[in-house]
Amino acid sequence: MAIPFTPIAAAALRYGAVAALAYTAARRARPRRIDPAAETAMEALPEGVHIGHAPGQMNATARWRRVLPLVSRGGWMEVDFSTIARLRLRRIA
Repeated sequence: MAIPFTPIAAAALRYGAVAALAYTAARRARPRRIDPAAETAMEALPEGVHIGHAPGQMNATARWRRVLPLVSRGGWMEVDFSTIARLRLRRIA
């Protein structure tokens, strides 16, 4: 019975492209100073996704915190993903 290599090759190309992009982004990242005000704002975010709006803009916040087991080393790792976004549209005449 023949093995269909086309779907395997397509998946390998897709994962290879994502891995190459992540590697390139990690190599180009430079150390930066952490802003204490931004860090405080991130810590104050409630867990979950929240979307709101004000006149002329739309705001969104998201926070996901979990403690995950490390299978290979037997320990635990805390993951804290927080983001703040704002979309503002203005007409420029």
